[in-house]
Amino acid sequence: MASHAKVAQQAARQLFSLSVVDGAVSADRVSGVLEYVEKHKLANPVMVLKAYQRLVANELAKGVAIVEHAGAVNEATLAAIAAAMTRKYGRPVTATARPSAALLAGIRVRVADDIYESSIAGQLAALAASV
Repeated sequence: MASHAKVAQQAARQLFSLSVVDGAVSADRVSGVLEYVEKHKLANPVMVLKAYQRLVANELAKGVAIVEHAGAVNEATLAAIAAAMTRKYGRPVTATARPSAALLAGIRVRVADDIYESSIAGQLAALAASV
């Protein structure tokens, strides 16, 4: 017999597949899914909704490049990063700046689980790991 978590994950994946239109999460579809869950008695609805929320959040994260920076980053740089990530991933990606004094200098770009590092802190960490 399948565990409750496994059944909840499977239900969340099915609901998530209903939420995607043309490769992107649709706000209307998400609303519809939430209405469906509210009206119908699902087994372990909290587990299903938590798993569903993680799937939606992971999908949305694929469309945002978080640009951590130590110094100033202008709009042209953000636009260039967004364009490069859009080409790389074959989907629209927007860039959002986030200051980070811990980088010392340079930038770190995060798209979902992928990280692109070009900072002094990253270079020092790599050097320390190699010693």
